[in-house]
Amino acid sequence: MPTKRLTMRKIREILRLRYDCKLTYGKIATSCGIGRTTVSDYLNRFETSPLVWPLPSDIDDTQLEQQLFPSVQINYSIKRARLDWQYIHGELRRKGVTLMLLWQEYKEQYPDGYQYSQFCHLYRQWAGRIDTVMRQEHRAGEKLFVDYAGQTVDVYDLPTKQNRKAQIFIAALGASNYTYAEATWTQTLPDWIASHCRAYDYIGGVPEITVPDNLKSGVKNPCFYEPDLNPTYLDMARHYGTAIIPTRVAKPKDKAKVEVAVQIVERWILARLRNHKFFSLQQLNESIERLLTELNQKPFQKLPGSRQSMFDAVDKPALKPLPQHSYQFAEWKNARVNIDYHIEVGRHYYSVPHQLIKKEINVRITSNIIECFYKNKRVASHIRSYQQGWHTTVKDHMPKSHQKWADWTPDRFIRWAEKIGPQTSQLIMTVISSRPHPQQGFRSALGILRLATSYGDHRLEAACKRALMIGSSSYRSLASILKHGLDQKPLDESPKDKPAILHTNVRGSQYYN
Repeated sequence: MPTKRLTMRKIREILRLRYDCKLTYGKIATSCGIGRTTVSDYLNRFETSPLVWPLPSDIDDTQLEQQLFPSVQINYSIKRARLDWQYIHGELRRKGVTLMLLWQEYKEQYPDGYQYSQFCHLYRQWAGRIDTVMRQEHRAGEKLFVDYAGQTVDVYDLPTKQNRKAQIFIAALGASNYTYAEATWTQTLPDWIASHCRAYDYIGGVPEITVPDNLKSGVKNPCFYEPDLNPTYLDMARHYGTAIIPTRVAKPKDKAKVEVAVQIVERWILARLRNHKFFSLQQLNESIERLLTELNQKPFQKLPGSRQSMFDAVDKPALKPLPQHSYQFAEWKNARVNIDYHIEVGRHYYSVPHQLIKKEINVRITSNIIECFYKNKRVASHIRSYQQGWHTTVKDHMPKSHQKWADWTPDRFIRWAEKIGPQTSQLIMTVISSRPHPQQGFRSALGILRLATSYGDHRLEAACKRALMIGSSSYRSLASILKHGLDQKPLDESPKDKPAILHTNVRGSQYYN
């Protein structure tokens, strides 16, 4: 049993890596930063539950948790047979013998014995005490190693007349050493993700596993035991159907393949470009691409063939096909729903169902779409707006008491008020602007404008002028002025050259246009 319950997001990732990516328990454990026994426990829970993969689109985290952790606990008591690990270790040296075969033979003799995942885990624990060095073996199409070169390239920027440092992204396939390289301006998340997408396009497929260094763009928390992936990086991996397994901190042997590729690119490409002067990133990448083709076609020194021929024969047939569409870059953020049932992205405000007020949700942000998720279930989607300070509101997200105002807008009230007069228009703008959310002022504004039905436009205009001068803009104040005929009494003209009201909440008539 795991020592603590994992988040639903991590459990969903375990299921995806097992059933979509077909990874072993050990690789899943490494990718998710957890133990093999924990992976085994959650997969066993899934197998014994009524759930099927892929999960239904409408199942949220609460429902998934209820299925995996039912209230009734079952205690199992099984007598375990003692295993001869020395015999098992010796048998594995024989050709064609696998742990699966040895486990099946063991289960035939001991039906109540260990399950396969626990059998493997116990063997590796025993073997770890006698094998001090783990040899890395790269299978066809299995791993793509990615990293940045330590060396940069100067690009002369004509507008600023300054040199900019271009970063060099490098990717290398494990089995064939087939290499990809490109220049980007930064190592930030957008460039990091875009370089991965172009690398997959260059090799014409997707590896089972992508192995990055513990770069901050890709790994939020480079912990030795549990590295947390950046949500955008994880989102990209799901799109392409690859697993992300970061290297261990301060363990260069974990990424020896890409370290060698970095060294080769620096010697065979960047060194040859050292005396060239580049005036754009595109110009630099065109030169890199030309030399990269030469590098991949260059014959090996000690082996027959080249990176290109090895790739065509070994890696290329084993790669997964590319998805129909390239990944669209998306950032993720956590947001707490405000009391007006809106969340803020780029100083624009988007509505979510009002039942989620004060709840924390996940927001996926692309250049065109804003998607809101609560417990891994999408609850709202909006076309992205770049107008700061404005609101995008879906009528169905409002409480019933607010929905009847949905067809009304601040601009509609102001146009109505302008037909009566400038003082009325100014007062209505003051009423709407003084509220935290404009809709909260609609009821008061409607009441004020309807006073013209009883008292006429001329008297309402005069009453609004008096209300603005005394700094009182409520419906009750206007109704009192008109009821007692104060609008027909002369005003003190001394402050007429001063603005009717000065306040930071008064935004002006152009705000609603």
